[in-house]
Amino acid sequence: MRKGTSTAAGLVLGFVIDRVFADPRRWHPVAGFGSAAVALEKSTYADDRRAGVVHEVVAVGSVVGVGVLASRGRGYGGVLVTALATWTALGGRSLVRAGHAMADRLEAEDLTGARELLPSLCGRDPSVLDAEGLARAALESIAENTSDAAVAPLLWGAVAGVPGVLGYRAVNTLDAMIGYRNERYERFGWAAARTDDVANLVPARVTGLLTAGLASLVGGKPSGALRAWRRDAAEHPSPNAGVVEAAMAGALGIRLGGRTQYRHGIELRPTLGDGPTPSPADLRRAVRMSAGVQVGALAVAVAISALRRR
Repeated sequence: MRKGTSTAAGLVLGFVIDRVFADPRRWHPVAGFGSAAVALEKSTYADDRRAGVVHEVVAVGSVVGVGVLASRGRGYGGVLVTALATWTALGGRSLVRAGHAMADRLEAEDLTGARELLPSLCGRDPSVLDAEGLARAALESIAENTSDAAVAPLLWGAVAGVPGVLGYRAVNTLDAMIGYRNERYERFGWAAARTDDVANLVPARVTGLLTAGLASLVGGKPSGALRAWRRDAAEHPSPNAGVVEAAMAGALGIRLGGRTQYRHGIELRPTLGDGPTPSPADLRRAVRMSAGVQVGALAVAVAISALRRR
């Protein structure tokens, strides 16, 4: 079996496993990496960008090295390794499940339950959010994580195989851990945040294009998604989240952005899209869009793998 064929088959199988089993509730390799990164930080931490670069290189480089060793297999063994790596990196099924659960609780006016669930989607402070704020936070997280937890791992796997899948997940996890602009991580987390920005530049834009192309799934129009992307995305502080959130807002015909409270402080986000603020029904539409985009990303990844084979 050729390398490109093996990669494509492994990506498809990993995607199917994620759809069937979602993330393992215990002994998840990403959680293990997080624990190792915390232990490493005790040795590498300093309030300095150079220390953050060292931390990033050691943590991500170790994972890429494991990926290189694991990807030496050929034939069906290579397919299995790629599938397991892909399953480890993907979070698409869990994202869809959490989105539906949040919509269920909001529709039932169970704000306590919705606040308890929000930390599984994003890092905002749920205690200060009402139903409208919870719906917006969940929907923006669905949009961003469709790119981060589904599209990006598939594309990196298609381009760079197992090392690409695992390396990307390490980059994204480190950003979630230390890529903050607070007193401790302003300088130490700089490398993690910038590396994640670069790693997601192409995946975010592929996600935006797929969102626009599939807008009819949620009763929207491609032109609405593209217009919001072109007009609003650049105002967002993230070069990637702005793209996917604006495209999602335009496809759904809603308005995102505004006052956003995290545990580390308050940020005033730009307005993305036109229309009303999101409702639980809009959240369900966003989940449907996310599921469609994930399938579209798999098709793109398989196509890239086929081109690599040639």
